[in-house]
Amino acid sequence: MATKSNEIHEEELKIEEGHGISASEVAFFCSSPYFVRITQKLVAEVIGTYFVIFAGCGSVVVNKLYGETVTFPGICVTWGLIVMVMVYSLGHISGAHFNPAVTLTFAIYRHFPYKEVPLYMGAQLMGSILASFTLSVMFDVTPKAFFGTIPAGSNAQSLAIEVIISFLLMFVISGVATDTRAIGELAGIAVGMTITLNVFVAGPISGASMNPARSLGPALVKHNFKGIWVYIIGPLLGTIAGGFAYNLIRFADKPVKELTKSTSFLKSVSTK
Repeated sequence: MATKSNEIHEEELKIEEGHGISASEVAFFCSSPYFVRITQKLVAEVIGTYFVIFAGCGSVVVNKLYGETVTFPGICVTWGLIVMVMVYSLGHISGAHFNPAVTLTFAIYRHFPYKEVPLYMGAQLMGSILASFTLSVMFDVTPKAFFGTIPAGSNAQSLAIEVIISFLLMFVISGVATDTRAIGELAGIAVGMTITLNVFVAGPISGASMNPARSLGPALVKHNFKGIWVYIIGPLLGTIAGGFAYNLIRFADKPVKELTKSTSFLKSVSTK
């Protein structure tokens, strides 16, 4: 068993390092446990992000096209519920990131392997684009019914609020998904409720993106890039700061020398 595991590891290393690989070796890698696992994770991220964007942005489109039948509180609840449902459905497979900013932050704080970050980001963006395309085909999306995120006021105002709500989101995710002292079964509820609250507060101002993929998908499909940089930089800054803040207090009961000695933290559910 150990010999076979070593052979698999050696084959993975050869492929990663770009050494000459024969067709049989490629076939071997494609059937390896690592390839199967990463494929399952990426498919889960595509599906999860697809339904998060489809349901969340779909509620926005329906509300704008059909006389505000969903209402603003309904949109807020929809975003929270769909994230909660997808976390419970796919969290045990991929970690249920559905957000490039969250994926990058997990990697920065050693909860996620860096080599998988581009793959996850690509899967999340693909899910968002597919969902946005689906909504565009299903509905006659006029410029007024655009389901992307556009600053209602100044870019600076939207940037500030995106940083703040993304900070809160990542702070909560870090607490419920990466700390073994937390009640992991409540992660979906906690994250979903956080998103609901954030949309209530920031929705009328910035659209409450908190997620670069959420904003990029509709922007690419509908060719509306107004203020798009806000929704890339804001969530990234906010999530990185939120993850940093939680990791500061995670080991607050230890001496300062231990707190600063190591940057290794507990693994997230996404790496199990």
